[in-house]
Amino acid sequence: MDPVTQSAQISSSQGFADGQNSATKESKLSAKDLIHWRDPKKSGVAFGLSLLMLLSLAAFSIISVVSYLLLALLCVTITFRIYKSVVQAVQKSNEGHPFKALIDKDVSIAPETFRKHVDASLTYINRALKQMSHLFLVEDLVDSLKLAVVMWLLTYVGAVFNGITILILADVLLFTVPPVYEKNKTQIDQYIDLARTQVNTTIAKLQEKLPGAVKRSKTE
Repeated sequence: MDPVTQSAQISSSQGFADGQNSATKESKLSAKDLIHWRDPKKSGVAFGLSLLMLLSLAAFSIISVVSYLLLALLCVTITFRIYKSVVQAVQKSNEGHPFKALIDKDVSIAPETFRKHVDASLTYINRALKQMSHLFLVEDLVDSLKLAVVMWLLTYVGAVFNGITILILADVLLFTVPPVYEKNKTQIDQYIDLARTQVNTTIAKLQEKLPGAVKRSKTE
């Protein structure tokens, strides 16, 4: 084979591999890019749709929201199907079904993919069960007390906000806090370090005073 041709083939293969790697990297960072507003248009659409969905759930039942969304989707697809049929009849063309490419697309889930996601979920479930056992069976008194304080504070939060309101606030914070933190990272990190030092000092003093508390090593 001609050395020039071989070099060109190697370069094209490397370029294709680099393109695949960059595409994979972009897909993995898509959620991070959205909340950091890397692409303002896409982030705005995602934020608007998620907020609209949550506001709809706050005003209507979930059954009504899902029904309206599916009805709107059906209206769009049926209207487009009828429009394409009329155009084909007028132009006497034979383009076929307008959604044929989507209909022929395989949407089934491969058993390997399903098992992979189940195994990944099982890891998190086992970790959560172990942590619940650690907290509720009071393996560490300080950790269990911290959970009790958090649950007690959440009772006050629940008295003021319902679940949908909390989700709306979380959605707003998810799309506003990351860019603000990115712009003021140095100052915010300083305050976080001060707060963390204070909390760790308070917990250390509490561990020394509580009877039977498991004292953590300084490396932790």
